[in-house]
Parts: sequence; C-alpha cells; structure tokens
Amino acid sequence: MARRIIGAAFVSLDGIMQAPGAPDEDRSGGFGHGGWLAPLGDEALAGQIESMFSGEFDLLLGRRTYEIFAAYWPFAPMTNSIAARFAVVNKYVLTRQADLALDWRLSRRLDGLDALAELKARDGADLVIQGSSTLYPQLLARGLLDRLIVMTAPVLLGQGKRLLDEDTPAVTLKLIEQRSGTGGMRIATYEPAGPVATAHAGPELINDVELTRRARVLNGDW
Repeated sequence: MARRIIGAAFVSLDGIMQAPGAPDEDRSGGFGHGGWLAPLGDEALAGQIESMFSGEFDLLLGRRTYEIFAAYWPFAPMTNSIAARFAVVNKYVLTRQADLALDWRLSRRLDGLDALAELKARDGADLVIQGSSTLYPQLLARGLLDRLIVMTAPVLLGQGKRLLDEDTPAVTLKLIEQRSGTGGMRIATYEPAGPVATAHAGPELINDVELTRRARVLNGDW
C-alpha cells in the first residue's frame, strides 16, 4: 500500500511553529519564546501525540528539524516512549545539502521532491512530518501532502517561523476531525480537497461608487 505523507504541527494562534519544545531549540531570527508549548499541554495534545506515534510510521524531516532531533532524541533514555520509537524508524531528510551528517541511526537523505514522490509511491509506513516548516508549501504545491494535523495552542507569539507562508499555494482543506482539551489546545485534522472556489457572499451590487473603488484597487491607489 502506497505511503501517505502526514504533517503534524504545533502552532500558536497566530500560526507560529518555531521552537515549541525548548528555550534553546531555535533562537534564529531573535526568537525568544522557545519552549512555549509545554506549559500549555493538556490531554488532547497528549492523546494526539500518542496516536501519531503508536502505529507504524517513518519520519520525514527538513534539514534544520533533523539536526534538532538528532542532537536530542538519540541521547534521550529509551524509557522515553517517543525516544524508543524514533530509534527504530527510518528518518528521511529532505535536503539538497550533500554533506549533511546523517549519524542518527536509520537516517537517509532525499535530495528533492522527485525523490520524495518516488518514495511515497512505494509500499511502506506513512511518513510523518514534525516541525519542518519549509516543507509544507512545497508539498502542497506538488500535491504530496495527504493529511495535515494542526495542534493549536492558546498563545500569541507575534513573530517567528510560520506553518504556512506567502509561498503556500491556494488549496481548499476538508476537515476530517477536531477536538479540544481542557487546557485550551485545539486539534484539527485536514485533508487537501482541491482548488479554492470563490463566490459572492451576498448579491453583487454594481454602482458608480463600487466601480470607482474597484478602479482604485486595480490602479494601486486604494
């Protein structure tokens, strides 16, 4: 059975996903709120994490997230259930950096989306993305992302790396499942559902005032 690619992202209410796990996880860009997720976790988040990593899966990571994980998880005690699971799964790293050290056991480099598409078409376990914000626009544009799990925390961070940026293609998403926790976490699972449809929210009213406004928009002076 062909693999699915499943994205799983921790985000703030304003869409920031940078450094949820620890203060020094990723201070690039002057980010000063690392470790913002742990104080906000609840039973909904814990249940989602358990379900993501309880069955068969392989990891799909961008280069920076791989380096973060490779400096942490191999050194965590195997009594940690996630560390134990990560130790025995394949880690696929999507990067064109040929000299990237792949010392973490069962790590393999994918040098581009064509290589990923070839891997996805083979039989095997689902590929689960953690972190790796740069992957999502690329995967959506190529139609490679099968499912997106967004775990939203009740916090505003203001600035930082976002789950989806201006390079994200226009796509409609279908809601598959949603739930919330007692601490305010909201978990929503989506699947791509085709191009974005547009329509008028109410009857279109054409008049001189509206036509003048539209002309200003097109002229760039609105």
